Amino acid sequence: MNKPLEDVKALLIEGVQGGIVPNEVSPLALAYIGDAIYEIFVRTMVLSKGNAPVNKLHKQSREYVNAKAQSDMYHVIEEYLTEQEKAVFRRGRNAKSFTKPKNMDLSDYRYATGLEALFGFLYISGDMERALTLFKIGVEEES
Repeated sequence: MNKPLEDVKALLIEGVQGGIVPNEVSPLALAYIGDAIYEIFVRTMVLSKGNAPVNKLHKQSREYVNAKAQSDMYHVIEEYLTEQEKAVFRRGRNAKSFTKPKNMDLSDYRYATGLEALFGFLYISGDMERALTLFKIGVEEES
């Protein structure tokens, strides 16, 4: 593997520990990065089930990447969370967003934001393994 790709791999595996203190990042910023991490997990899972036209892959991904599904996932993994992880989730869930959800339940939207904040926190903390473990639990037990 060439050097630039190794650097990207290291960033993805170890998070961005270089100067970001996870507890100092706003909950909505954690949700911002956590949304991307969650999306990568979902897309990887969907693609691993077999190659398909992109529109079909997208439709399969949408089953997991929406406020209701993310809220449901939180309720599945809640019992597996540490106290610190629950606190991060609550920070995300309770954060005041300037956007209002369209065509979705406000409670689901807030729970989804909390879940995304948790994944963002784990990523920035360099604990992608924990994030992936929680994702797997959520997907397997929800099915």
